[in-house]
Amino acid sequence: MDLLNTLVDKGLRRESPTREEALAVLATSDDDLLDVVAAAGKVRRHWFGRRVKLNYLVNLKSGLCPEDCSYCSQRLGSKAEILKYTWLKPDQASAAAAAGVSGGAKRVCLVASGRGPTDRDVDRVSDTIKAIKEQNGDVEVCACLGLLSDGQAERLREAGADAYNHNLNTSEATYGDITTTHTYADRVDTVNKAHAAGLSACSGLIAGMGESDEDLVDVVFSLRELDPDSVPVNFLIPMEGTPLAKEWHLTPQRCLRILAMTRFVCPDVEVRIAGGREVHLRTMQPLALHLANSIFLGDYLTSEGQAGHADLEMIADAGFEVEGAGEVTLPEHRASARGGGCGSHAGADGCGSHADGGGCGSHADADGAGAGGCGSHAGGGVCAPASASTPAPVRPAEEPRTDLVAVRRRGAGTDLAPNA
Repeated sequence: MDLLNTLVDKGLRRESPTREEALAVLATSDDDLLDVVAAAGKVRRHWFGRRVKLNYLVNLKSGLCPEDCSYCSQRLGSKAEILKYTWLKPDQASAAAAAGVSGGAKRVCLVASGRGPTDRDVDRVSDTIKAIKEQNGDVEVCACLGLLSDGQAERLREAGADAYNHNLNTSEATYGDITTTHTYADRVDTVNKAHAAGLSACSGLIAGMGESDEDLVDVVFSLRELDPDSVPVNFLIPMEGTPLAKEWHLTPQRCLRILAMTRFVCPDVEVRIAGGREVHLRTMQPLALHLANSIFLGDYLTSEGQAGHADLEMIADAGFEVEGAGEVTLPEHRASARGGGCGSHAGADGCGSHADGGGCGSHADADGAGAGGCGSHAGGGVCAPASASTPAPVRPAEEPRTDLVAVRRRGAGTDLAPNA
């Protein structure tokens, strides 16, 4: 296919595709899907080999957010029955982070719901960052606290933060349809503040909120212009108790095309499969590793994910390898351009996710509102029949998989061991 050959050539040269070419990727048929994955996979392997970066989320403060992001289980007015608790103490957060690091994560993402941090909140998070770094010297830390005020990014950097996450989520034209308590411009401003402070910027999107192909292409091109080191791609989990609870628009094939388009537009950045991979990609998750070079390990912020051991088995079975603490995530030209910031050493990416899919996102939407996954209940495992003698019923491809959504009940904010 001439389109795919052109996109591969451009990706290897770090040249941007045209909007028309990006739209054409989203418009490809299921018959061409493996060709699309193979083409984008060439670009992914050129810049990142077969390494997969593991990131681990710690929800420092859950629920009770004053923002009204429609996709978020922590939003104002949410009826979702999620865990609600105030700030974890530094030692509690450090213990939670240690579980992820021991499971193979090289990046810990610290997330807190809310519009944005007060100066006292920045002090709290700074103490937490220092505690994590003291216990796990090689780990990188990304903060995700919402909209930043002047000087706060610099203070987080001084405390040892490597990155800051704040997602654009959707196109500027449709942003007001999902959130009214802050603006798209507010989000861009926070990403720029992180950049200016020397933090590795992480910013991504949410797919599945009823947006058009044009909206998806718009937001990915906007992200390319912002030039974050990491672009998390979230797939909306329609969480009961939120305004988008009935929005089930994604298929595994659609998710793969979105990831491929993102890779072609952002060829040399860390593309992370964030919230919703278990629910929407399901058994197609291994194919997505040919497109993205990063995932979250275990559970998300307010929802459960695939069991950590299943994540590791999936990576190995698909022929990939977990990126080590001493390996540099970003290609040399990007890492050196950061001048020693996150991305110039052991694993520059940013943290990110949310979108109902868990992940450092940005205040209210940084929740993971339901990115539970196969096996997110019953101990967390890969999708499988309940028993060998009782085959699972065959479901129509378009049927909503509400059975794969489970609220997180372990880890941070509970007395139960985390899933890592």
